[in-house]
Amino acid sequence: TTTTGLERPQVVAHAQQALAYTLFDCKWVPRSARLLCLGSAARGTGLIQLYELRGGRLALLREIEKAKPIKCGTFGATSLQQRYLATGDFGGNLNIWNLEAPEIPVYSVKGHKEIINSIDGVGGLGIGEGAPEIVTGSRDGTVKVWDPRQKDTPVANMEPVQGESKRDCWTVAFGNAYNQEERVVCAGYDNGDIKLFDLKTMSLRWETNIKNGVCSVEFDRKDVNMNKLVATSLEGKFHVFDMRTQHPTKGFASVSEKAQKSTIWQVRHLPQNRDIFMTSGGAGSLHLWKYEYPAQRSKKDSEGAEMGVAGSISLLQNVTLSTQPISSLDWSPDKKGLCVCGAFDQTVRVLIVTKLNKV
Repeated sequence: TTTTGLERPQVVAHAQQALAYTLFDCKWVPRSARLLCLGSAARGTGLIQLYELRGGRLALLREIEKAKPIKCGTFGATSLQQRYLATGDFGGNLNIWNLEAPEIPVYSVKGHKEIINSIDGVGGLGIGEGAPEIVTGSRDGTVKVWDPRQKDTPVANMEPVQGESKRDCWTVAFGNAYNQEERVVCAGYDNGDIKLFDLKTMSLRWETNIKNGVCSVEFDRKDVNMNKLVATSLEGKFHVFDMRTQHPTKGFASVSEKAQKSTIWQVRHLPQNRDIFMTSGGAGSLHLWKYEYPAQRSKKDSEGAEMGVAGSISLLQNVTLSTQPISSLDWSPDKKGLCVCGAFDQTVRVLIVTKLNKV
């Protein structure tokens, strides 16, 4: 079924702000009309800028400078009352900041030997069950899980086994946090490896390879029984895995889509509808997609083992905003269709996606 032009969601540029530094990540501050820009100043320091959306413009509320460029951030492991920001920087440091008093981090650990490329949080913001935890993925090849209530040592450390070459970890994401015990971390690497670590059993639950560097992975929701996982790649392709049924040998069923010729930097699911997601590309474009489930999500193979059945993907809308890659993307958790993205043209853009309740 194709939606008619009138019914299709439109991506409307609402506000934009030119920045005098390299932007690596942007995040909505939960329960507010504020957003954060994280990046690297020309002189090699780190910057956190806090903006407020006022009508069609972004007003700068404060700017915080730090010693090392900041690559990534998350609010996922904090309470709604505190709204502390966790960041990963170029020095391999994990810091947690109280943005009201950002001089000294409330938690700090030298987590990795090299840059932290990706960070995710779970157990905060009233979403999901279990302890507040932060996962970091680094160029040093390791993926570590941290409990901010525990100083200095990670609660889990996933590193290459003896004799295995270390791969640059580009992306990490939590999932399956639907009760106190269950939790997984998915990690994607520069050689196309995707690994799913089960934190309950502290073991590698599944792995696959998508042939190209994995730029971004995200579960459609963190706080439900694993449902879907999207992985995007360097070569313009993304894969949607149905995570409900794991076959003993074939693993998870998946469908892939070639969105464009250039890198797909990010994928973000709409918080209010997990079957809609947006990808951001190296050609400065955004694509809005919808996942359609098959008539039956699983079937029995010839041996009688359950195997998943992948659905299909339809393109709802796409728009080109920049000549430079859009490297970061975040939906507002509070206002449906409100989105922020950051590109290498040193511009942060706030977008409104309309008609999302019609698709």
